[in-house]
This record gives sequence, structure tokens and C-alpha cells, in this order.
Amino acid sequence: MAEARVRPRREPVFADRFGIFAECLLTGVWIAVASLGVVTYPAAFAAGARHLRRRAAHRGGGWREFTADFRSALRGGWAVGVAGWGAALLAWVDVQAVRAGLPGGPLVGAVGLFALIGTAVAGLRAAAVWAPGERWRVLLAGAGRRTVRDPAGSFLLVGGALLTCCSALLIAPLAVPVSGAVAAAAVAVEERYRRR
Repeated sequence: MAEARVRPRREPVFADRFGIFAECLLTGVWIAVASLGVVTYPAAFAAGARHLRRRAAHRGGGWREFTADFRSALRGGWAVGVAGWGAALLAWVDVQAVRAGLPGGPLVGAVGLFALIGTAVAGLRAAAVWAPGERWRVLLAGAGRRTVRDPAGSFLLVGGALLTCCSALLIAPLAVPVSGAVAAAAVAVEERYRRR
């Protein structure tokens, strides 16, 4: 007598995609909580992106795994956070040079702003591919190359970051869950680049 094959129960496509969207919003809250340490935001995004990669692959994972990933990413991620704040400070100085009317100020301001945006995109791309044991320096170098070689993906991440900023301007609490959507966008951009 032949054994009957049992098919695994599949969720409808809409339910599966809505579940991932809901997971992105929850992950945004986790990222916001983990980013309260001011310099911990790269580690928080890395842990959030890894969590979303697990969920998209239908592997388990929850708060405990996120916390373990966050602790692991924090080992080198805090230095990246400090460097990110340093880059933001330099961009602020550039803006002040423009406002003061210094000769060449607009050019320096534009270069500084584009450098800050590129640095932020590279940081998001590095966080999207982070895994335990990875060195941030190597991840950032690779992410910088991908930022330049894949301008379409980089512009998608800039758009996601702008959406988060606009959400924060309109309804400040909305920026918290939307940051999970930005992490998901970074994961999707990196997956798209990998499959090219």
C-alpha cells in the first residue's frame, strides 16, 4: 500500500506578505529600542536585518535571537556608530559653512551632503549582509563598492530613508516602525544585487 504524500500547508500569498510587513514593523520597534544607546544603531540595524532575513526564509527567530545578534554586532558596531556621528558632525559643519557665506561654501556643502548620504547607504548595505563573526571594516568596504556599482539600489535606500524622515516629520512615532521597513529594503536591495 503506497503512502499518501502529505503536502505542507501553505499560507495564502497575501497572508504571507502581510506577515512579513508586520514583522518589519515589529523589527522597527526592536531597532529603535536597541538604538537608544546612540552609537548602537549599526548593530541594531544589523540584528534587525538578520532577523528579517531569517523570517523571509521561513526560519524561526524572535526577540532572543535578535538580542543575541545585537550583542554580537555591537562588538565592532559601536565604533561604526561613533564614525557615523562624526560624519554627521562634519556634514553639519559643511552646512554652517554654506550658511556663513564662505567662498566655495555651496560646493563644499553639496560634497559633504552627498558624502553623508553615500556613507549612510553604505552603512545600511553593510548592516543588511552582516552575520556573526563578520568584521565591520570588511563589510563597509564591500558595501561602499556596491553603493557605487549599484546606483539603482542605492537610490532605493535613499528613498526609504527619506520616507522615514518624512514620517518622523508628520507623525513622530511612525518613524519607529518604519525603520524596520528601511532594514527590509536594505535586505531586499542586497538580495537583488546578489542575484544579478
